[in-house]
Amino acid sequence: MHPPFLLPRSKLVSKLMKIQAYKVEAYIKDLPRDIAAVLIYGPDASLMRERATVLGKKIVPDLNDPFNVSVVRGDVLVQDGARLSAEANALSMMGGRRVVRIEDAKDALAPALRDYLTSPNLNTLVILEAGELGPRSPVRLLVEKAQNAAALPCYAEDARDTTNLIRSSLQEQGYSISSDASSWLAAQTAGDRGRVRQEIEKLVTYMRDTKQISLDDVQACCGAAGDRSLDDLVYSAGGGKPEEALKSYQTLLAEGIPPIAILRALQGHFRRLHLARARMDNGEDAETIMKTLQPPVFFKLEASFRAQIQKRGLSSLEKIMDRLMQIEAQCKRTGTPAETLCAQALLAISRS
Repeated sequence: MHPPFLLPRSKLVSKLMKIQAYKVEAYIKDLPRDIAAVLIYGPDASLMRERATVLGKKIVPDLNDPFNVSVVRGDVLVQDGARLSAEANALSMMGGRRVVRIEDAKDALAPALRDYLTSPNLNTLVILEAGELGPRSPVRLLVEKAQNAAALPCYAEDARDTTNLIRSSLQEQGYSISSDASSWLAAQTAGDRGRVRQEIEKLVTYMRDTKQISLDDVQACCGAAGDRSLDDLVYSAGGGKPEEALKSYQTLLAEGIPPIAILRALQGHFRRLHLARARMDNGEDAETIMKTLQPPVFFKLEASFRAQIQKRGLSSLEKIMDRLMQIEAQCKRTGTPAETLCAQALLAISRS
């Protein structure tokens, strides 16, 4: 006879648990009770941590509860093969289900996990947090083929996914946001779930009791950390406006943005120009190119981006990208102040 808060163990028959990326959110909301372990993996670490937290709180509301939550590093479990089963089978002193959270799960953990899944404790949810795992990863293959485990991929979200997240998160807190404002914020933050959450939180604090959020509101709040000035800088440099580029550069330095971050923003802009120019040379029109770039060009910058595609050829853009990479390397290995090297490169590019 099992205690009332425990369920008998059994081998459960269900579908193979390889969850497609676009179905992950819905799956987490309605996690099957017969799932004993969940592997969360992928290149977006912020999204992975967020999903692990959401999953854990479905079982134990307070993840700092020392009686019902165990946090163990993967390398510890690899060294002690019996530790996983011991952690998962520990009884809750306060009753209820438990969570075992495994940080930095590695492929070497596969044998211990395989042994555990043959007779798991369904009153404990094992959450494995891994980094990027290839399709042949032993631990990923094991979980995807298991009858009582699920693998949840966490890939970097595109601008459309990020826009939906921004809208839904704000709506839950009683705010509405205009389309141009959500598109702008998504373009600045796509690919980093942690940063998206930070900007949403900052925006809610900024707006207070004003529930309608406009583009000006978002740029005033979320552009203060350098996003708007970075746009001003890269588009001034690409558009051949050295005085405006230098002014934006000084603003960014005053806000504490490091020169390396500025160089990489310039590299990203000129890579997009290079890609767009190559497509144009292959016969595509500028409008189609700008709409299909990821993230898409912000509508207020479309005219400037289009002019820069038409103005600069592939050879010129390649030289600029080479120069920016050389400057970044010099910043890391010479005694010359990085601010000076970056300013020299910025002026040379904007005057070219």
